[in-house]
Amino acid sequence: MIRSIDRYGIYLADLEPIRGGEMAKTRPVVVVSPDAMNRHLETIVVCPLTTQLHPRWRARIQCQCAGRKAEIAVDQIRAITRQRLVKLLDRLDPARASRVRALITEMYGGA
Repeated sequence: MIRSIDRYGIYLADLEPIRGGEMAKTRPVVVVSPDAMNRHLETIVVCPLTTQLHPRWRARIQCQCAGRKAEIAVDQIRAITRQRLVKLLDRLDPARASRVRALITEMYGGA
């Protein structure tokens, strides 16, 4: 189990089992919950990454992960137990981290 979980770190996570339209399998996720929460809670908030690119979808942000093109699926944001994390793969650059924060605020921040 990974001890230290950092905001905007990209980790390999086992997302099985799933329900309905959730993203499945073992895949990269970006941690979006604040570091203080990540230190003290058993769950963390993540957005999964996918290599099925949809450049026109407003809820997706293009990125690179381990040298591959991917999208951060902000529309699939979810809380998972820290035990689902397998290993650290990468980290979002500050500009993309800022875009993720802005999109989360736009989508879920209220009226």
